[in-house]
Amino acid sequence: MSTTIPTIVFACRANGGRSVASRLLTEHYAQGRVVALSAGTEPGEQIHPEVAAVLEQLGLDTSRERPTLLTAEMIAASDLVITQGCGENCPYVPGATYRDWPLDDPKGRSDAEVRAIIADIDARVRALLAELAPDLVLPLNVT
Repeated sequence: MSTTIPTIVFACRANGGRSVASRLLTEHYAQGRVVALSAGTEPGEQIHPEVAAVLEQLGLDTSRERPTLLTAEMIAASDLVITQGCGENCPYVPGATYRDWPLDDPKGRSDAEVRAIIADIDARVRALLAELAPDLVLPLNVT
């Protein structure tokens, strides 16, 4: 990682659930110490309503979230790419650092299932931030 503020791209297929939750949780906890982006290989038209509902209940604003296409340029400009089910469609950029987070897709799931997936993402984001910014004091988790 660079000594400047690291940029992380969270990538999934539709950019309507997992990657959005990851980005919002990262921004919530990072307090400006990390730039978080989210994108998808096949972006949908909107954030999955069941994911937006749970995130809003947790106090995270989803009103500005719009599915975005993942590009090679976005990956090249980042310090880290976290893949979350984008599979073989995720652009490969030589020299980019990739990590895969195998997460269930929350689309169409019950409230309890979406909450469990977001709790898993929350734990992963907190661990990642502890690695990237070890002196960052993380607030209590939202989940």
